[in-house]
Amino acid sequence: MTSSPLLTFAHFVNTKKDWFAKSLDMSSGVPSHDRFNSILKHIKPDELERCLLAWLTKLHEITDGQVIAINGKTLRRSYDHKDGKAAIHMVSAWATENHISLGQTVVDAKSNKITAIPKLLQMIEVSGALITIDAMGCQTEIADRIITEKANYCLTIKGNQPTLNKGLKAFSLKHLENDFADVEVREFQSNEKGHGREDFRSYYLCKVPSELRDAARWRGLKAIGISINNTTRRSGDRIDVRYYILSKYVSGKRFASAVRDHWGIENSLHWKLDITFGEDQSRIRKGHANENFNTLRRTALSLLKQEKTAKCGVKNQRLKSGWDCDYLAKVVFAA
Repeated sequence: MTSSPLLTFAHFVNTKKDWFAKSLDMSSGVPSHDRFNSILKHIKPDELERCLLAWLTKLHEITDGQVIAINGKTLRRSYDHKDGKAAIHMVSAWATENHISLGQTVVDAKSNKITAIPKLLQMIEVSGALITIDAMGCQTEIADRIITEKANYCLTIKGNQPTLNKGLKAFSLKHLENDFADVEVREFQSNEKGHGREDFRSYYLCKVPSELRDAARWRGLKAIGISINNTTRRSGDRIDVRYYILSKYVSGKRFASAVRDHWGIENSLHWKLDITFGEDQSRIRKGHANENFNTLRRTALSLLKQEKTAKCGVKNQRLKSGWDCDYLAKVVFAA
């Protein structure tokens, strides 16, 4: 089980040797799966990340000013009890409009996402983008780094920032009662039906109120946001309220899009990696092999999502790439 993906690597290259020989020197033959394992185990993940991202962005232009969602994911079967190695936790950046993975970094076992996110922000180009991060990454140091990188932030506020969270709740309760009659507000509503449920979502964006405690600690803070999701199901109604801080006073529609697009990293990246690529079942775990193989999976997913001629899902695109060398060239070289 441990070496099966790398064994598949070797088998695939053997069956497609003539195709690979068009671009690579194959005079020494195809490396064994042990050689692939050794290479992936020893390559520095940051260097592989930079090389693949440079190639990917050369093939497919990244849209300026888009939402970049940053979120974490645990590689559940990357643990190794024998060596006392815990499961690896990765933090990834996802360009929500282009559906391209911009980079990832490993959360150090002795640290957490708070230190990993600034490192990731330094690795990738984010200037002009709107960076969205969940509550775990809502820290003044991270907000400061985003502004330093000439980007803007939309950060989720929860209990880990108690003073700010309490102030936003009080502001929300006060002004929702009279439909924000006393303050300037930008808003947006949407109504969606499907899968046995109906979602009515309301988004409100206001400039930072002067009385908001703790606001001065946040570099570049310009606006506060509220999203209210009223879900109706057969089992009953549910209301979810979330609070945000932003470094740019955007339109209500832009704020709504940023909130919705953030969760695209779960559906478009993490879910696809698990279901289509079987990432959570992978037992590759020696050296840097698990981080590097994860980078290869995300790069493959990004390439497949950019190929639009095949009218099928990612799973069938993968199969078609294995069967059809012409289609494989479209995916790999945007030919």
